[in-house]
This record gives sequence, C-alpha cells and structure tokens, in this order.
Amino acid sequence: METDRRTLLGLAAGLAASPALVRAAETPLDIVDLWPKGAPGGEKVSVTEQVILRTPGGDPNDTAFLNITKPWLTLRRPAKPNGAAALMIPGGGYRRVATRKTGGPIDAWLLSLGVTVFAMDYRLPADGWAAGPDVSLQDAQRAMRLIRARAASLGVDPAKVAALGFSAGGHVAARLATQFNRDTYAPVDEADTLPTRPFATGLFYPVITGTLPYAHGGSLKELLGANPTDAQRQAISAEIGVPADAPPTFITAAADDKTVPVENSVLMWQALRAKKIPVEMHLEEVGGHGFGLKTPNGQLAPWTGALDTFFKRHGLYA
Repeated sequence: METDRRTLLGLAAGLAASPALVRAAETPLDIVDLWPKGAPGGEKVSVTEQVILRTPGGDPNDTAFLNITKPWLTLRRPAKPNGAAALMIPGGGYRRVATRKTGGPIDAWLLSLGVTVFAMDYRLPADGWAAGPDVSLQDAQRAMRLIRARAASLGVDPAKVAALGFSAGGHVAARLATQFNRDTYAPVDEADTLPTRPFATGLFYPVITGTLPYAHGGSLKELLGANPTDAQRQAISAEIGVPADAPPTFITAAADDKTVPVENSVLMWQALRAKKIPVEMHLEEVGGHGFGLKTPNGQLAPWTGALDTFFKRHGLYA
C-alpha cells in the first residue's frame, strides 16, 4: 500500500473535561490514498477538488471537501489498542464531505476506548464518475479492504473492523453493510481480495431510503438526478434487499430531525429485524440533525455508552 504520510495534530479544544480524550485528540495522523494509481471510472470527470470551511470565517479545522477526485483515509492509532478498528464515514448530503484531516471529537472518543480509527473522504455521484450512485460505495469497499490489508501492522484483528456512518455517510455505511457480496469495481491490487463486510455497523441520523415519502431530497438528487425512476430509487435504498448475514447494527437519530426524516432509521430497523439481524435503535425526542459527541451541558451523549455496550456485546472488543 502506498501512503502519503504527514504528521498532523488533532485539536484538544472542547475536550478538556476528559484527559483521555485530550490525549487521543493529540494522536498523530497518517493520510492514506484510497487509489494511489487513480480512482476508477474517471474518464468523464472534469471537476476540480476543493476544500472549504463549513462555516465561513469559522473554525479553520472545520472543513468540507467538494468535487473529490483523490479520496483518502486518515489513520489514528490509540495509545492502548484493543484490536478493533472503525471506519468513520462522514456526511454532507452527497454534495460535499464534511470531514477534517486533523480529526474530530468522535474519533478521539473512539481512540480513548482503544479503537484504531480511520476517517474517510469519498467521491461524489454527481461529479461524472462512471459508477454513478455507486461511486461512494466503491470508495467504502476499497477503504475496508485497505484497512484489513494493513491491520496486522497496527495490532488490529482484520475481522474486527466496524463502520460508522453519519447522515449521507450513514447511507454509504448501510449500503456497505448490506451489499458486501457485490463487488462494485475491478480489483487493482492484492488488497482487493479481502472482504468488505463490516464486523458491526453504527448508523447516525442516516439517510437510508430513496423511496417516497421519506427520501432525503438533497441526497436523492445528487445520487440520481432530478427525475429518478422507481427502479432507481429502490436500487439505492439500503433497507431493500438486506441479506441474512448483514452485520449487527446500531442506529441512533432524533425524532425532531428536520433534515433527514427519522423514518429512515425506522425503515432500516424494520428491515434488519425482518431478517433477524441483531439491531439496536435509540430515538431521541429532541436533538435535530447532526448531534455530536456531547450534550449541550457538556456531558457525553447517551449514545456513546449505548454504542460502547453494543460493540462489547457483539465482540468487537472486550
């Protein structure tokens, strides 16, 4: 695997209440190119990659990437690895990827538990890639394989790699967890012989369905254009065609989410239950879209303890 190695420091701001999180936030990063020889299907891609501040004039480390042509992973290693890894897939409505190369508080929290963390930047479907709505799934499958290819050198069990997806990234993670038996690209190296199924999955306020009436309009337009057919809508709906061997899944969302209807989470829970897949769902009365690691009073959000317990119960780590 070729790596573009740069040492960066994650920010400890906002984490001072927890020394373990502060130490995790200061963990150096590796940046790993997903496709060192170029991403597949880019013959008609003419966009220029951009990085912007999510809030103009705001935190210079709170960034978003647009028109991605060279997707990457950041790797952060815990001080005391527990043998597990997590692939974090951020959101952005498939119009951008809201992530930062310096890391963030949720991956710092996972590091404090001993989890080796990979955060993912990924290509977007409206930029002209040949794979169309599957292009982000290509990157997620490739990411899982690269993590497993490198696992032994990191003290990670290659079987125990979870995937956590947020908003539109939750859609990518849900498809990764339900379409791992479908190869979305031709192999490019030895890593592509490895499996893509996550050991477990966490879905946070996720986009799930492309069907009416609960499809997230912005994501749907970026995935399929302005006038998708019913067949196209169903093809990108993660709740349709769940396999009997989908991984255990944790879901959390808020009932007052005005961006992605909470019914997306419910549809996924129902689909997994129908196939007898272990699934746990936490729906908050209030919280909106994009709630993070901490509550407004500065405490760790309830989902953190629930997710930790869920992962332990299913054997991701002890």
